[in-house]
Amino acid sequence: MCLPLVKGPKVMGQLASQLFHGQVCDIPSLPQLQCADKRPRVHFKCAICIWNLLLSTLKMRSKELSRSVKQAIVRLKKQNKHIRELARTLGVAKTTVWNILKKKERTGELSNTKRPGRPRKTTVVDDRRILSLVKKTPLTTVGQIKNTLQEVGVCVSKSTIKRRLHQSEYRVFTTRCKPLVSLKSRKARLEFAKQHLTKPSQFWNKILWTDETKINLYQSDGKGRVWRRKGTAHDPKHTTSSVKHGGGSVMAWACMAANGTGSLVFNDDVTADKSSRMNSEVFRAILSAHIQPNAAELIGWRFTVQMDNDPKHTAKATKEFLKGQKWNVMQWPSQSPDLNPIEHAFHLLKTKLKGKCPKNKQELKTVAVEAWQSITRDETQRLMMSMLSRLQAVIDCKGFANQYY
Repeated sequence: MCLPLVKGPKVMGQLASQLFHGQVCDIPSLPQLQCADKRPRVHFKCAICIWNLLLSTLKMRSKELSRSVKQAIVRLKKQNKHIRELARTLGVAKTTVWNILKKKERTGELSNTKRPGRPRKTTVVDDRRILSLVKKTPLTTVGQIKNTLQEVGVCVSKSTIKRRLHQSEYRVFTTRCKPLVSLKSRKARLEFAKQHLTKPSQFWNKILWTDETKINLYQSDGKGRVWRRKGTAHDPKHTTSSVKHGGGSVMAWACMAANGTGSLVFNDDVTADKSSRMNSEVFRAILSAHIQPNAAELIGWRFTVQMDNDPKHTAKATKEFLKGQKWNVMQWPSQSPDLNPIEHAFHLLKTKLKGKCPKNKQELKTVAVEAWQSITRDETQRLMMSMLSRLQAVIDCKGFANQYY
């Protein structure tokens, strides 16, 4: 009977079963064997003989024994079993049993030794050179690293370079986009953070935070995601509306303090031509009408006004107006919207507007005022309490922006 020549113990068991039942097997390059003895132990003997013949004829390497078989050898040896009897019972060569027992006596271990694989293409020096290139220039590519290594006589593939970086726990990520902060602004931000890091909570509770923001009629300018089936892309439930020429937004000025939010003023309600553009004159009109009432309601008569370094805020006419009002104005570092808690309040406002569907600007203004007034005192106080962590982040980042604004 002919059987296919297959590696492993499967063919060994098949051949042993045939020999056990007195059948003759015919395998190329293997002599004919026949076993007439019907005792059960002959099955194991035939299996061992056929396995040894396969190894000698085909020059195959045997697989290492599993840990359970090695433990069985040690356990049977403790029962004073002879090595020949162990080999016959477990179907293992006597030399293998002898080597396992000797290794157990010498090292006390039964685990398989790690076989040396293909030699590494890079040396320890090459690995350090790859890491040095990445640390020095994190935006470098694998191809650039390969070319640099070739210049010093090291020829390796891109896959090898990736493996070395992965072994050092380096992974490729998409670069985060942050605003470019000038050196002068970084120094000013760092100095501001160090000066105000130790300020008590009462100091932050006395500040009236102000800023401007744009509120879109048709949600944000970005693209959203929708769950739908094929062929339903144009279903009104699966689409968002858009308008041309920027007619779907309003510009607003707002203020807030630790005790809650103040007024939300829309630019086109202040300007004479009903436009959303704000200049120094419109800005002064808003300050004159809303700073004092909001400060008296939210803080008291002793307060500090915060505003950023927008050109209309730093204009000569605006500075003269602020001197005439005799308000205490906080010196604010440039390029620092990440330090202003009102920016997070604006985020809350726009989050609340996502469930609304205003049809025109007037409805947008109405729902925006309602959403702004719905921001609770607990939420504004949490924003004040987060000032210390934002200042600490600026110090940790050495003046760079710690958020993406």
